[in-house]
Amino acid sequence: QVHNVESGGGLVQPGGSLRLSCAASGFSVDYNSIAWFRQAPGKEREGVSCIRRGDGMTRYVGSVRGRFTISRDRAKNTVYLQMNSLRPEDTAVYYCAASKRSLIHSACLDNTQYDYWGQGNPVTVSS
Repeated sequence: QVHNVESGGGLVQPGGSLRLSCAASGFSVDYNSIAWFRQAPGKEREGVSCIRRGDGMTRYVGSVRGRFTISRDRAKNTVYLQMNSLRPEDTAVYYCAASKRSLIHSACLDNTQYDYWGQGNPVTVSS
């Protein structure tokens, strides 16, 4: 059975850090492209970061570039999203998603390319 389990969200003050984890079950993070998406209240789901299967190419949406880092641990079969210098506008429910496709750069943050989704993990940035 294939599923992703997210953890690591919560409440943090502006400027703080959190690390989200996406533990994969039933598939390998090395052989699937993995992405993080987020959805804030009243807004559409947005692609945040992705890491491509195989070569590990990464991509970030402009608003998080330089603050967030995506990585994968093959031994733990887990993908992480390290989030630093958090801002109130980063508040959202964060989802990890997996795709069997080796996605080109421009498609890596397209949610229609992903097959398996986690349950969502809320992140709140507030003082």
